[in-house]
Amino acid sequence: MAEDNKLILVGQIAGGFGVKGEVRVTAYTADPMALLSYGPLLRADGSVGLTLTSARPDKTGVVGRAKEIATKEQADALRGLKLHIPRDRLPEPEEDEFYLTDLVGLKAHDPSGAVLGTVKSVQNFGADDMLEIAPAAGGPTWYLPFTRDAVPEVRTADGWLRALRPTEVGEREPD
Repeated sequence: MAEDNKLILVGQIAGGFGVKGEVRVTAYTADPMALLSYGPLLRADGSVGLTLTSARPDKTGVVGRAKEIATKEQADALRGLKLHIPRDRLPEPEEDEFYLTDLVGLKAHDPSGAVLGTVKSVQNFGADDMLEIAPAAGGPTWYLPFTRDAVPEVRTADGWLRALRPTEVGEREPD
């Protein structure tokens, strides 16, 4: 089950913008402007990486001013820095919505209740999100599309999801 204090990747510094010390941040959030409301954005070790004081939307995220940056050179020096927030700073998802990070660690059960494995990661190779499942019996991981057909039930609070076996995906009748 997901830990509430786990750090969640929300953006990455893309470098300086202009000559007056603004910074461009690539956002990994649905609403890039939400980066302003999360408070200090943290490095992977939990230390403060960037505190946005103002921002405006940009094509891949935001451009703004940060407490820690006064010059273009300082912004460029931080290029590539990944920015995180604690999981508990995110709002609770709506019903039938999930943060992908909350799926990692869930037990995957088949329709009869047998444990297939554990969600190791969530990947997106360009089309849809895919759950990487580490089989309970060991062996190589396998991928399952994160769709309602392939994963008809998700219970993050209970630590499990219902999933079809890989051979059953695509064999079901449409709803």
